[in-house]
Order: sequence, then C-alpha cells, then structure tokens
Amino acid sequence: MTQDICGFVPASCELLGLGEPTHLEPAFGRVRNELFPRLVERGFRSIALETDRVAALAVDDFVQHGTGSLDAAMREGFSHGFGDLDANRRLVAWMREYNQGRPAAERVAFHGFDAPMETTSAPSPRAYLEHARDYLALDLDIAGLAGEDGRWSRMEAVMDPAMSVGETPEAVRLRSIADDMLTALYARAPELIAATSRAEWHRAKTHLTAGLGLLRYHKQAAQRLEQAARISLLGGIRDALMAQNLLDIRGIEARRGPTLVFSHNRHLQRNICVIPMGNLELTWIGVGAILASLVDEQYAFIAGSLGRSEIIGLQEPDPDTYEGSLQSRIGTWGLVEAASVAAAGTRADAARQQAYFPLDRETIDGADAVLHITDASAAAPNP
Repeated sequence: MTQDICGFVPASCELLGLGEPTHLEPAFGRVRNELFPRLVERGFRSIALETDRVAALAVDDFVQHGTGSLDAAMREGFSHGFGDLDANRRLVAWMREYNQGRPAAERVAFHGFDAPMETTSAPSPRAYLEHARDYLALDLDIAGLAGEDGRWSRMEAVMDPAMSVGETPEAVRLRSIADDMLTALYARAPELIAATSRAEWHRAKTHLTAGLGLLRYHKQAAQRLEQAARISLLGGIRDALMAQNLLDIRGIEARRGPTLVFSHNRHLQRNICVIPMGNLELTWIGVGAILASLVDEQYAFIAGSLGRSEIIGLQEPDPDTYEGSLQSRIGTWGLVEAASVAAAGTRADAARQQAYFPLDRETIDGADAVLHITDASAAAPNP
C-alpha cells in the first residue's frame, strides 16, 4: 500500500484514468487535488474532467490566461452541477496560481471530455454549429433548420422516440451541413490558422464536433427499440463521444505531457459498463474499453473504492467484500495494485441507488490499481 501515485504510472502512459465509485462523495475530489500536483511534478501538463468539453474552455481560459474570474469559470465552465463542488473550485484556483508567471509550455491545462448532454436529455446543436459557421464565415441559416431550442432539450425528445427531433428532414440536413463544415475546417486550416490562431481553430473544431455529437445522439434517440436497448445505445454513443474527445485532447497535449482523466469508474474501466436504472439493466462499451483497444499501454486506470461515507450513508463494509478486504490493508486512503486484490464478495448497499457502485470483479479486472478511501470524512481534509 502506498500514497505515491507516480509508482502506478508506466513510462508509456499518456492517459491516466482516476475513477470514483460515485459523484456524490467529495473525498475523491479532495484526494485527486492532492495527487494531481505530484503528477505535474512528474511531467503531467493537463487534467480532463467528466464535464462538458465546450463549457470547459472557459475554465482553461481562466487557468492559463487569467481570462474572467474564478467565480465565472466555476459558473460557466462546468456541466452536471460540478461547478458547485468545493474540490473543483480548489483545483481551478490551484491551477491558476501554478500557471502564473510560467511559459505556455509549462502551464497546466484544463479540459472537459464529456459531450454537452445528460443521459436522458440533450440540448439543441444550434449554438455549437453557429460558432463553427461564424468562424468559417459561411452564410448558413442554422437557426431556421434547428427551430426552437426547447424541442431538442426537453427530456421527451430523448426518452420517447415519437417525440425525437433526430430523424426529421431538418436534422438530416443539419448533419450534412455539419459534416461539410468539418471538411472545410480541415481543408482551409492553413488559411484559417494564419488569420486567427491554432487555438481558435481548435476551439471552432471543439464546438463543431460537439454539435455533430448532439446530432448523432438525437438520431439514435429516434430509434424505436425496447427501452433498455435504446438507453444502452445512447449510453454507448455518449461514451464513444467521450473517447473521441480524449483522443482529440491527447492530440493537442501530446508534446507537452500526459493527461490525468478524472471520472466515474463505470466510464473509465476497461470492461463493459453495467448500470441499473429503475427496473432496467443497461449495458454498453465505455470510454476505458474504447481507449484500451485503441492506445493499448498508453492508457492506465486506477479504480476508486470507498469504505465509509456519512454523505451517502455507507457504513463499515463487511470483511468478506472487496471494500472490507481493503479496509484492513489501508490507513485513511491509499493505492494498491489491482492484481493484489483477492476475489471477494460484491457489496450490497442501498447507497448504490444514489449512483454509488461498489467494487466488483469486472471493475478490478479492468483496472491497473485501486485507490481506496477507508473513511471519507478523514481523507485529504481541506487545508
């Protein structure tokens, strides 16, 4: 057992996934904040969180260039309510302080790698496509084709295929326009970068790929399938978009250093995601499985594990569970090789219904190491 994360980063690693078993326990964000500076000392130059990639551009502008304020970055730069988390605010503040006075090559960058959506809802692609249109200086009536934003963003547009906008003639036309704009973005890259900058070109591409992702997501939402199959399909599309974003981020960051990726275990594990939702059991291929198949040893994954938590109502785990076996090996928190975790039972806690997922064999087999927090109230307390 150790608290030195650098011992779990192979020389070939360019994407290090650090997972958490639930988004509701802030101790994982606090431990992440303690580990990230150590990785920066080792050469890491970026972090990617499970938040909207386009929105996160505002955070990166703040941490790298001081654009705006910390309050604005937290308010505008996060999705899923993650801007309200104290650990995220402390991370952004630390990154801004670290970057001040440093040359661009040595600054740490902030990225989101999620698509601009929730599992059960997705906004209109209009604003994202309009950003790319304006950058390309094209005369296209995106708003006229997209129509009212509300008809895309309502939950029924994703959950009920009869209410979906994704296969309407206008949506089909928008997908064709977006594909053409992406081709033009590359074809005109020398001209566009000379007139603006490489950073602005990447910003336009980020908006455009987000808009394309939304169009593809809404197209899948229109499929008339059995509900578990439909939502599983949508989950798989979202994770595929996440993986594409991470590969794109690595293209941007490749010359500067590796990237720490912080997200839920279910996204980052190398094995298939299995997630219960009500009376449905959803399954799809997640980000970690996609990355592992494409970049091999360049991807490493540390699964998050939790013993006790007052916030989500977790009591001391039974000793015959994975978490129980780790409680006896680790102090407040620590890291162990996944291969050293012996087979045990899967914890059965009511907190799983609050998006907490205990360790199981599939998660451990899909990980290189496990970060276990024995008591969330004592782990990496705020200074």
